[in-house]
Parts: sequence; structure tokens; C-alpha cells
Amino acid sequence: MLSPHERLPPRGLVLLAFLSLFWGLNWPIMKTVLSEIPPLYFRSACLLFGGFGLLLIARLSGLNLGVPRRQWRRLVALSGFNVLGWNVFAVYGVLLLPSGRAALLGYTMPLWGTILSVWILGERITPARLLALLLGIAGIVALMGASVEGMLRAPLGVACMLLAAWSWALGIVLMKRLPVTIPTTVLTGWMLLISGIPISLAALLLETSRLTVPSFWPLFGLVYNVVIAFMFCYWAWNRIVLMVPVAVSSLSALTTPLIGVLGGIVFLGEPFGWNEIVAALLILAAVATVSIKRSG
Repeated sequence: MLSPHERLPPRGLVLLAFLSLFWGLNWPIMKTVLSEIPPLYFRSACLLFGGFGLLLIARLSGLNLGVPRRQWRRLVALSGFNVLGWNVFAVYGVLLLPSGRAALLGYTMPLWGTILSVWILGERITPARLLALLLGIAGIVALMGASVEGMLRAPLGVACMLLAAWSWALGIVLMKRLPVTIPTTVLTGWMLLISGIPISLAALLLETSRLTVPSFWPLFGLVYNVVIAFMFCYWAWNRIVLMVPVAVSSLSALTTPLIGVLGGIVFLGEPFGWNEIVAALLILAAVATVSIKRSG
């Protein structure tokens, strides 16, 4: 286990920078992949190959892949909320909403995470964390802008992304409440693998008739997801979660939807205006409030 900090240490800030870029860019990439690959097959491939890949890396690094017998239930619970719930609901949310706007709803997670951390973990809401939460939510609202009306035309997509956000938030809190005492690489590999099994079974039953050979860009997006968005980003995220309180880690993740919206603008032609500029300033201020150590 990593020692907790009130703010992200330098290595945490580096991980956050890469995580925000790679996960943020993945929102428009997912839209491309889903144009040709059924959602459950897409996610099962990401989880199974990503999980096996991380466990292989851990084994080659000399790490023990075993899990203490009494902690298997914890591991399954963490996998269910952090990975399975988030991925199933989010992938359908992306299908039903513009990629950037889906990301925004998913990243209401800091609100739910902060509330759950107070209730379950007894974490304090310091003035800095409250300010950061208000700035972050204001940034998300600014990014939504005029698209709120469009979102309301797809209520199922909105519901999917809010359920995804809630599942992820509860999963983060449970990682603190029910720690599994194994290395982060092993923990992440097992979480991906465990979550991939039920999704793979569902894909076999529900989506086999829709399978086709994907073209280059959707296939490239699938590889990107396995190697970058799952193997690296889930590992980096788990490291960050174990470094700092829930309020800090969840608010730090707000840079990801900003990148997601910008990626949608650049790659998918989604709208851009003053809302995005104001939101960028608010979100960056929120993240700086909880992530950067003040001198003195």
C-alpha cells in the first residue's frame, strides 16, 4: 500500500498528466471503435486482454500474483464497482450521447465520491476541498452549456452516464474502505480480468450476430484501449487513488473530461466556444486547489 498524502506528490502529478491526456483522448476514440465493434465485445476485449497483459507484466517483474484468501470478496466488489459498473454503463452512454458530453456526465463522479467519502470513510470536507468541488462542478456545468437540452432528449444515455459515475465513485471509496494488500499492478490486472468475464459471457449471448471484421481505425482504437486506456491508465489511476484522500483523487480526475471535450472538438467536429474556455479555467483551478502543494 502507498502512504497517503493530502495532496498529490510529484510522481502523482506526472501520472495525472498522462492519465488525463490518454483517458481524455479516449472518449472520441471510443466513438470511432463503437461505430464497427459491438459495445460488449469491445469492452470484454479491453478488460480481458488488459487484465492478462498486466498480470503477465507483474509475473515477468517477479511479483506474486496471489490474492489473500480472505480478500477475494473485496477484490470482486472493487472490480464490480470500479471497472464492471463503470464500463458497462459508460459504453452505452457514449453510444447514446456525443462523446464529450457523455464524458461530462461521467465526471460528475467527484460530487458522488466526495459525498460517499464523508459518509463511509469519515473524510473531512476542508475549505480547500469544498472550493475545489464547487469550481469543478461549475466547470462541468459550463462545459454542458446549451447541450443540456440535447442531453434531455436522450434520457437513457444520461441515466447510463450518471449510473457509471456513481458506480465509479463508490468503487473509489471502497478501495479505501476495503484495501486489498497486493501490488498495484497485480490488483489492477485482477480487477480487469474479473470484470471482463461477465461482460464476455453477455457479449457471446447478445452480440455475436453483430460481429464483423473492423476497419483500420476502429481496430487501432481497440488496441489503444487495451494498451493505453486500460493497462496503463487503470494502473496509474489506482496508484493515484491509493496516494491521496478520495476528494483529492476524484477532483484531480476532472481534467479528463476537459481533454475529452477538446478531443471531440478536434476529431469529431463537436462544438467549441466560450463555454469550453471558461470551463477549462474553472476545472484547472479546481484541480490546482486540491493537487498542488502550497509553499509556506
